[in-house]
Amino acid sequence: MGLVVQKYGGSSVADAEGIKRVAKRIVEAKKNGNQVVVVVSAMGDTTDELIDLAEQVSPMPAGREFDMLLTAGERISMALLAMAIKNLGHEAQSFTGSQAGVITDSVHNKARIIDVTPGRIRESLDKGNIAIVAGFQGVSADKKDITTLGRGGSDTTAVALAAALDAEVCEIYTDVDGVFTADPRVVKKAKKIDWISFEDMLELASSGSKVLLHRCVEYARRYNIPIHVRSSFSGLQGTWVSSEPIEQGDKQVEQAIISGVAHDTSEAKITVVGVPDKPGEAASIFRTIADAEVNIDMVVQNVSAAATGLTDISFTLPKSEGRKAIDALEKNRAGIGFDSLRYDDQIGKISLVGAGMKTNPGVTADFFTALSDAGVNIELISTSEIRISVVTRADDVVEAVRAVHTAFGLDSESDEAVVYGGTGR
Repeated sequence: MGLVVQKYGGSSVADAEGIKRVAKRIVEAKKNGNQVVVVVSAMGDTTDELIDLAEQVSPMPAGREFDMLLTAGERISMALLAMAIKNLGHEAQSFTGSQAGVITDSVHNKARIIDVTPGRIRESLDKGNIAIVAGFQGVSADKKDITTLGRGGSDTTAVALAAALDAEVCEIYTDVDGVFTADPRVVKKAKKIDWISFEDMLELASSGSKVLLHRCVEYARRYNIPIHVRSSFSGLQGTWVSSEPIEQGDKQVEQAIISGVAHDTSEAKITVVGVPDKPGEAASIFRTIADAEVNIDMVVQNVSAAATGLTDISFTLPKSEGRKAIDALEKNRAGIGFDSLRYDDQIGKISLVGAGMKTNPGVTADFFTALSDAGVNIELISTSEIRISVVTRADDVVEAVRAVHTAFGLDSESDEAVVYGGTGR
């Protein structure tokens, strides 16, 4: 008997019919001889509705109480799903994140998992039950407060439980048939990927691909937990994410030269103007940003102007943290010694990802040629061994993604990709 962890996103359990459909799939996995642990997100747009409600009551809700509120969505889903499974003649028990043993740090709204002690889950499975766990939440190790893991945290909950329970696979059910070479909402001819390495998936996730959360893939790679991304609306094989290629039928799935094109319009750009070009200045800027607990992505420093000895440093960061970063830098303006700050939230990032690019000359040239032919201007460039990212105007992102996707022969010659509903999570 194997142990399988399944995760269902909000679009999969958006209403009563969706919950009953998911319950049948879970029972089917149980009938196939597996022990089954299920992680669920909140129904549909419940989390967004709770956030809106909190903002109507308080413009700056306290982190502890905000987390307490948001975890209600997953508790509703898990209880309803357990009821639906029992109606199909199988025993199911629901558990909150804390009851499931998900231990986190004490950072509210974006906590990180530091340990999983699934004793109660093991006990329930040994009794023949299906265990239903509320995703996206845990309990802090020090204060025993309820915490949430941030957007997409249910994916991370599922992989963390799979690692702690030594599961054979973690199945992530969503509203598309797997991981595609681009967002099928933007590129209708995007192709489904049969297998992708952890490394390529990490780059796609960190570059804006929404089907899997970066932290989820990072956790899976660390503990070598295979992930199967598939749709809860169809019975099709999805995308396998693992360390080694898999075999399908009588053939082995090989790594493609280019895995896909990702885009992200959730970032902003800050330019620190007139920075003295001397050792320690960049360190002062980014220490200030780090102390404000702001994550940054791309960084570019201009060539120093000979006449003034000053330079400009630009970096990208989440729009949601833009105000915090600006305030922190302004507070330390005298210590850093810059002239001014420029903030731009009308940008987009396009990334080309593929392990094969490091051994195939011409990929970079083809990438920039495709953008040039599409009339897309580049503002920032960042590269790694398996990724090239550029920042453009937000209005150019869709055209840029489609142009690059076509230029690298990623367009599907068959039917258009199907998006069954929701947001792809």
